[in-house]
Amino acid sequence: MDIKQELQLQVLQHNMSDQELFTKASSLSSPTSSLSSSSWLGRRHNNDGKMAVKVAFMFMTGGRLPLAGLWEKFFEGHEGFYSIYVHTNPSFQDSFPETSVFYSRRIPSQPVYWGTSSMVDAEKRLLANALLDESNQRFVLLSDSCIPLYNFTTIYDYLTGTNLSFIGSFDDPRKSGRGRYNHTMYPHINITHWRKGSQWFETTRELALHIIEDTVYYKIFDQHCKPPCYMDEHYIPTLVHMLHGEMSANRTLTWVDWSKAGPHPGRFIWPDITDEFLNRIRFKEECVYFGRGGENVTTSKCFLFARKFTAETLEPLLRISPIVLGFGP
Repeated sequence: MDIKQELQLQVLQHNMSDQELFTKASSLSSPTSSLSSSSWLGRRHNNDGKMAVKVAFMFMTGGRLPLAGLWEKFFEGHEGFYSIYVHTNPSFQDSFPETSVFYSRRIPSQPVYWGTSSMVDAEKRLLANALLDESNQRFVLLSDSCIPLYNFTTIYDYLTGTNLSFIGSFDDPRKSGRGRYNHTMYPHINITHWRKGSQWFETTRELALHIIEDTVYYKIFDQHCKPPCYMDEHYIPTLVHMLHGEMSANRTLTWVDWSKAGPHPGRFIWPDITDEFLNRIRFKEECVYFGRGGENVTTSKCFLFARKFTAETLEPLLRISPIVLGFGP
């Protein structure tokens, strides 16, 4: 392990409280409007040791990462252009070998309970830890069942090629949307402000700073958004819609299957993994991509990640990833 890696590990192994962590991360300003400066451009193939634009991949899991083998192949050969952060249950004892990209990438974590504010706390904890590295300019939240749908270069260029974040946020008139609004949130949050969206987001450095700096709306949600209101589905979508709507493309980059009824999306197993299935996700629909130069492009590349893939899908995914996803074996 070189000196640079040792210093990075020291940053991850801090003993700050959440509030101390958020305060320290907030003190780090965004380098010249996040990728808009020419000094941050043209670094994709920089091999001279200078600071390059990095994408922070933030994994939230309750224990191990069953698809780590796929992600290892995804990251291979792109050192210096990504950072990895893992939030897991503090009681989890397993570890990765020193040769793994996930080795010593765990951040100081707290237990997470489904449907509670602890999920948002974990998200903000991941963001704040990633913000401590000023070369991180894009931040992707992933679960332990997520897979990449393209190779690293394609995803990197997609994320760094726009000034917008990707936060799913929509007005859902149903019981599972507006029906979760608590009128005691008024007047700080009106029902017309209320939004719902995917927990899995991708954000710029500037918007990540806004999210961890918020205390006003977090407290309101923490007090008044209780099951059947789920804070992880409403807090960030509503916050961004109210205060920073112009900074988001208003869509998520992570595909899930909601075709089946129930509170959780569909899960995928070994027999589901085929070329045709993955390509249906990759080219499922059309959307507009807003380039950093102001160009608006209609594209079928709307999702960069997908979930929920079980551990048994690792072998077939590794087998077809060179053909379909463009990386490995």
